[in-house]
Amino acid sequence: MTISFAPESATTAALPSFAAHVDAPMPRGLRQEADAMPFDTFLAEYSPTTGPLRLGSWSCADGDRPANRLGPRHYQATLAIGDRICTTTAAAPGPVAALTAMLYDRGIGVEMIDFHQVHAGERIATFIHGSDGLRAEWAMGLDDDATQSALAAVIACANRLLAA
Repeated sequence: MTISFAPESATTAALPSFAAHVDAPMPRGLRQEADAMPFDTFLAEYSPTTGPLRLGSWSCADGDRPANRLGPRHYQATLAIGDRICTTTAAAPGPVAALTAMLYDRGIGVEMIDFHQVHAGERIATFIHGSDGLRAEWAMGLDDDATQSALAAVIACANRLLAA
């Protein structure tokens, strides 16, 4: 008996892993998954676009302040939590600290265990390992802007923690 296989087509060829799109080593806790998962699969898993928490507008109220002036800045965000939409503010040394404070004030704890930000081609990938005090999850944000990438990663991490 002879068994023949059709040649591999472009649609069945192995897709490049997510790690192949990142210009630096992946965080240790994600290396195996990033090497094994295609880009879109990794993105769907670690950077979910659905969930009970969504970030609308984001701004720094005192963004015109000189960068070398020490002290907290004042941030404002519009958050959707389930079917509720609220505007919230926080004073913090940076945007990630402000967003985590805003979430905490709304009963959503996300403590940073690890934070990694690297180039992924033309974009910035931010990887966050966060905990709610009971369990920990990895999440990712991907954007052209480093701040927006980090904020997306915090929201993705909160949604992953809220999902289970």
